[in-house]
Amino acid sequence: MPESLIVITGGPGAGKSTLLDHLHRHHGLNVVEEGGRAIIREQLARGGEALPWANREAFCQAMFDHALATRERALGAGGLWLFDRGLPDVLGYARLCALPIPDGLEVAAQELRYGQPVFLAPAWEAIYRNDAERRQDFSEAQRTAAVMAEVYEALGYRVLELPLCSLQERTEFVLANCDL
Repeated sequence: MPESLIVITGGPGAGKSTLLDHLHRHHGLNVVEEGGRAIIREQLARGGEALPWANREAFCQAMFDHALATRERALGAGGLWLFDRGLPDVLGYARLCALPIPDGLEVAAQELRYGQPVFLAPAWEAIYRNDAERRQDFSEAQRTAAVMAEVYEALGYRVLELPLCSLQERTEFVLANCDL
């Protein structure tokens, strides 16, 4: 059931992974790690080039493949799953970077649905940090959040913006809006 798949989207460095880790560790919820970061780690470890700063088209395709696979695994496992980005994020990334849309991505984003609502972590300068896997500047983080909101809304999702507040308050916001 797609209703059991909930997405947290937004710009990089907006606290999505921290929130999902907290929901997993302290509330026992199933979470799916962000595909982009997993792909970057794997590519760096093996000297690959499917990296956003080396080959954005290959990176986009790898994110699409990852999103399809993790969605299928979550559905197969059953229960509620919270995703650090979903298929529409890959579409947003392609649009943001003016890349060709991978074959099948638009249809997948329209037909392979997630539950409502989709949570948007807005760009938040106070917590934004770069690291080895996150090289975007803050203005790109802001653009990314805006594009992700547009993509999800265009696909008919109800997008709820996470408040800029403590981790505990964000956790309570997600739990309250997922009827958990």
